[in-house]
Amino acid sequence: MATTLLKFRRLLEANKLGEQLFSEVGRVLQASGMKLNSGTIVDASLIATPSSTKNSEKARDPEMH
Repeated sequence: MATTLLKFRRLLEANKLGEQLFSEVGRVLQASGMKLNSGTIVDASLIATPSSTKNSEKARDPEMH
């Protein structure tokens, strides 16, 4: 899935569609009675992490900050 998102992001950048996408979102929000003054489209990467910041000795793991 990450590859698909990366390809999509690169297509948006290559075709300069990010601004058009943002404008369309603003138009849809305005049609619903909302207003968008400014914003940023953010690309987030998801990574697998353990559910706890403690290690196997039940102590705080210094690498998990």
